[in-house]
Parts: sequence; C-alpha cells; structure tokens
Amino acid sequence: MLSRLIPRDEEFFDLFNQLAEHLKTSAQLLDKLFSHPERTAELVGQIKDVEHLADELTHSINMRIDKSFITPIDREDIHMLASRLDDVIDRLDGTARRVVMLHINEVREPAKRMAHVLCSAADLIAKAVVAIKKPKEVSQYATRIKQLEEEGDAIYHEAVGALFAGKPDPIEVIRWKEVYETLEQAIDDCMGVANAVHSISIKNS
Repeated sequence: MLSRLIPRDEEFFDLFNQLAEHLKTSAQLLDKLFSHPERTAELVGQIKDVEHLADELTHSINMRIDKSFITPIDREDIHMLASRLDDVIDRLDGTARRVVMLHINEVREPAKRMAHVLCSAADLIAKAVVAIKKPKEVSQYATRIKQLEEEGDAIYHEAVGALFAGKPDPIEVIRWKEVYETLEQAIDDCMGVANAVHSISIKNS
C-alpha cells in the first residue's frame, strides 16, 4: 500500500539517457581521432572532458539510488546499467590516451573501421536506452549491436594477423596490437551494455 502512495523516482531514465549520450559523444570523438590524427591532442582532451562528465553523472546516479525510497527498476539493475555505460566511456578514454602514449601518428584502416563500428554501436545503445520500456524494440537494437560486435571481431582478427605478416617491425606490432585490442574490448563492452538494457527491459515489461 505504501508503495502506491509514494511515487517512484522516474528521473533515473533521464539520467540513463544522458549517460548514453555521453557514450555516443565519446565514440564520435574517437572516430574523428582515427580519421584526423593531426587533431589528436584536441580530441583526446575532449574525450577526457566527456569522461569526467560521465563519472560525475554515474556518481549522481549511485547517490540517487541511496536517496530514493522507491526506484522504477531494481536498485541492482540501476547500478549495473550505469556502471556498464560508464565503463565503456572509460574504455574509449583509455583508447584515446593509448594513441598519445604509443605515439600513434598515422591512420591505419582497420582502426578507422573499428572506430566506425563503435560509433554505430554507441548510437544503437542510446536508442535502446531511450526505448528501455519497450522490450521488442530493445531486442531489435540488441540484435544489431551483436552483429556489430561480430563485425568488430572480424576486423580485429584480420588486423592483428596482418601485423605479423612478412617481416614485421616489432615496435609497430606492439603499438598497433595494443590499440586494436582496446578497440575490440570497447566493442565487446558495448555488447555488455546491450545485454544489460535488454535484460532490464524484459524484466520490467
């Protein structure tokens, strides 16, 4: 009876949307970074700024969980989704910082392709989060993200294999293997977010 009298805190859905938009922005900036290496310093700084905003938002969501008497979905699910979204943004920030740390000054086509995949996945995640109360729609987005994950895996395996072809430069192998791995992990993390949104959507339909 008490739960019917006290309204649920629906603000969490808007906060999820904001966090998903930060993810989308980070992916777009990383995509630009691999297309315009001459802008690396500028774009890495912008990605770090978004990462800070996402951290603050995630903290606000976790604080709100403690203060809300009744939440629209399970507290554990709120924490899980916010954490997974923030983790992907952290991964993108880490990828950008590796470009600087490893002195990546040229563009390699596989990295550009994987960054494009990340952009597409982030866009679909943002749409899935908005549609979280519509399980059928979320399921369609999750299926498309799974297809992107498989595309990213294929690009990754081809790219790493190419690094060892012929007489490879060991330094170049180390540098680019690290970059490809972080990009591939970020794409996998996007699938983790999609699974979380899908699970929450079905659970609360």
